[in-house]
Amino acid sequence: MRAARRDRYGTPAVIRIEDVAVPTPADDEMLVRVHAATVSRTDCALLSAQPFIMRFMTGLRRPRTQTLGTDFAGRVEAIGARVGGFAVGDNVWGINDLGAGSHAEYLVISGGDSVARMPTGLSFEEAAASLEGAWYAHSILERAAFQNDRRVLINGATGAIGSALLQMCVYRGATVTAVGNTRNLDLLKSLGADRVIDYEQSDFTRDDHVHDYVFDTVGKSTFGACKRLLTPRGVYVSSEPGPGWQNPFLALLTPALGGKRVVFPVPTGRKAFLEVMRRLITERHFRPVIDRTVTLDAIQEAYAYVASGQKTGNVVLKLFG
Repeated sequence: MRAARRDRYGTPAVIRIEDVAVPTPADDEMLVRVHAATVSRTDCALLSAQPFIMRFMTGLRRPRTQTLGTDFAGRVEAIGARVGGFAVGDNVWGINDLGAGSHAEYLVISGGDSVARMPTGLSFEEAAASLEGAWYAHSILERAAFQNDRRVLINGATGAIGSALLQMCVYRGATVTAVGNTRNLDLLKSLGADRVIDYEQSDFTRDDHVHDYVFDTVGKSTFGACKRLLTPRGVYVSSEPGPGWQNPFLALLTPALGGKRVVFPVPTGRKAFLEVMRRLITERHFRPVIDRTVTLDAIQEAYAYVASGQKTGNVVLKLFG
């Protein structure tokens, strides 16, 4: 099979396409033919091992896992003797933010891991684009103890996390102000935003509305800059640690002070998320946003594009079909 691999941390230039043996599933694993995956900010972070703390989970000097990719949608090709609940031919999807090895034509995964049958009515590309960003969006809402029917501002609403979070907030009755670039304002409205702010024309931190939640899904602002946007007991959440890793520290400090507070969104359980996402898609409360679809031969360019911060929604890697 063909796979996108690397043997050291670095830029997209270290990625190479290799022919390697199709993996053999153990008794508790299944072999999945990968039809689609995404190239995400998580993948870029795993490629570069930035921030450095990631190396304590992925390998201090060199990556423990050479094959890239964190999410997938595909078809079960073989099943180990101790795997229950799946059958050969099932369409499945899954995610592992520390590495699923899904930028390859086949992968093996434990039947008890974060894998489930795909919702019906989705293409493999659409299914893959409903995972990584949506999981982080779901985690943000869970960690923020999100209450329905509130006022929300989302910075970075055109990204994979932001576009998923926007739809989840709309589903839960929120009044949403979405911040994005000029060319995507109509997209934000189509996803349910009540108000849009064009960051190319104005600074969203000077908005004259107040919000119960401010979600910075691209990590380009700070609690200090956004504090004026919050109600007296409002919540600020950023997808990134912030300058000097201030957000995890503020998440510990601000709740003790009362009033406006910071929540740091440590991700929630992946397997439970798959069921939440299946329901949202089946009930037509979510549609994935896809920027472009690429092949394995364009993997370096795809990583470079995602790392540039210019993508809208998801970049999908198509491997079969």
